[in-house]
Amino acid sequence: MIQSIASAGLPVDETLKIKKHRALPKSGSSPDLKRISIVTGTHGDELEGQYVCYEVLRRINENPDMLTGIADIYPAINPLGIDSITRGIPGFDLDMNRIFPGNADGSMAEYIASKIIDDIKGSDICIDIHASNIFLKEIPQVRISEITKERLVPFAKYLNIDFIWVHSAATVLESTLAHSLNSVGTPTLVVEMGVGMRITKEYGRRLTDGIFNLMNELGIWQGSTEKTVEPMYSENNEVQFINASVPGIFIPAVEHGASVGLGEHLGDIINPLTGKSDEEIKAPCKGIIFTLREYPVVNEGSLIARLLPR
Repeated sequence: MIQSIASAGLPVDETLKIKKHRALPKSGSSPDLKRISIVTGTHGDELEGQYVCYEVLRRINENPDMLTGIADIYPAINPLGIDSITRGIPGFDLDMNRIFPGNADGSMAEYIASKIIDDIKGSDICIDIHASNIFLKEIPQVRISEITKERLVPFAKYLNIDFIWVHSAATVLESTLAHSLNSVGTPTLVVEMGVGMRITKEYGRRLTDGIFNLMNELGIWQGSTEKTVEPMYSENNEVQFINASVPGIFIPAVEHGASVGLGEHLGDIINPLTGKSDEEIKAPCKGIIFTLREYPVVNEGSLIARLLPR
């Protein structure tokens, strides 16, 4: 059942509509049913979640008798951004994930944000799916703020992701969808995976397996589920950030997700004009490369990789 949860007028007689697909068990809806909300498309250049929404609904459609709760799927809460390949909301110069919880009496963007919050809140769990940007590639991970870790980490372990990263709360996070929903009592997990403007099917299938695993645990799904992995876990201060010291072209020497040793060669920043390598990048410790530079052009200070010590 496809529903419109918010709409607003646009120029030239057009209308912006935010839609969701509500999947219900054959017995119909009732107040005691558990509900999961799967949200993506906040940033128009992050497309990994599109495949996950498709896979979740495809599997439900193939086995409708196995659904015992409500699954609300929100594939595009920033449809203008997706249509125009724009990270934020085009025409407003806004990052949509910096205007929640919104304001029903505010601008169009704030109004839409408030309607999204109103529709999702009350879910038993919300999965907020993001990709990385076009510059970096991420292994499937859940990012959780320190203030919500006791409540959220147990849910995250079911999601079949590689890594749970608990980080310190920053002021800017207070205006995100996840923070706003967690603040009103709706547990919300933020998933980051893949790379901007691309779909990594392997990651999408793995996360979908994890979502059904979580749905099974919550009593929303009674079908069979795939075996999931035990994620790595880290607090914020353990992660090593590796940044470029010089501008140039980054050429990696390791694969994304690889385990590396202390001092291992991770890549070079080369200078096409001189034919020389201006910086050889080495691992500061033994660990796993969970973030790796995807876009080759770098400036001084550009993030090259994140390494989880092991």
